[in-house]
Amino acid sequence: MTEPPPKIRLTTTTRLVLDLFLATGSDDPLWGYRIAEETGLGPGTVYPLLERLEKAGWITGSWETGIPEDRPRRRFYTLSGAGRQEYAALQAARGRGQLPRWGWAPGGAQR
Repeated sequence: MTEPPPKIRLTTTTRLVLDLFLATGSDDPLWGYRIAEETGLGPGTVYPLLERLEKAGWITGSWETGIPEDRPRRRFYTLSGAGRQEYAALQAARGRGQLPRWGWAPGGAQR
């Protein structure tokens, strides 16, 4: 049995990270440490959020090709089409005062 995708809550932290994805071009990849630095969030906050967003299908991750000599390989993240749609739906629901307190499941289903 497969585990259902995690629900995504539109917290300030989630909005900071998703807004960074929207503000960053596809030719300018994001990775965990960069996201932490640009949002001011700690890695203990950023990495679990990235994992939830990736499991929910909102972002996709891929490992950097090649092995850099001076640092560990980076895992690059991009906002998926589904993530872009889900975030827009959340923002619209929030603007109408219809955002559920308990979270948002992929596909726009409220839980």
